[in-house]
Amino acid sequence: MQDVEVIEDPVAAAVALDPMRSRLLSELATPASAATLAERLGLPRQKVNYHLQALAGHGLVQPAGERRWGGLTERRFVATANSYVVSPAAMGLAASTPERTADRLSASYLIALAARAVREVGAMVRRALATDQRLATLSIDTEIRFRSAAERGAFSEELATAIADLAARYHDPDAPGGRPHRVVAFAHPSP
Repeated sequence: MQDVEVIEDPVAAAVALDPMRSRLLSELATPASAATLAERLGLPRQKVNYHLQALAGHGLVQPAGERRWGGLTERRFVATANSYVVSPAAMGLAASTPERTADRLSASYLIALAARAVREVGAMVRRALATDQRLATLSIDTEIRFRSAAERGAFSEELATAIADLAARYHDPDAPGGRPHRVVAFAHPSP
């Protein structure tokens, strides 16, 4: 089971976003049958089975074996991931991209950058999983409380300068076998 699965297909996204199916995905962190889920959720087994088949048809749940109960055999399912994110690619041409946002200091630009990261990294993770390889990434997440807007501005300038200096020191456009990496840093108020 993956930690996070990025859903790129718009139909699969619609299937996963249905409230009942989303609930089933969360319930299927451990294998369960339609009968078990129906009892847990207070729904008819046939209705749960219908939703499970829709989720399975889009690769969001997978068979997890069978269990015998008396004379019956129950098919069990498990979610393909612990959690899911819908890729902006599911929006097709309407998806947010940084190129469409003029104001690089706006919240819209930050969202477009995050959307691009989800889209790009999601696609690379799928390829890595298909070839049984790991995808090397780096992420930094911290929180800082500024005393003033002036200090926030100074921090932003120093951070940009530090990143530019590091990039200049380590960037080699002609490195044989080298692979370009995208570095994005952003800050937003904590909710």
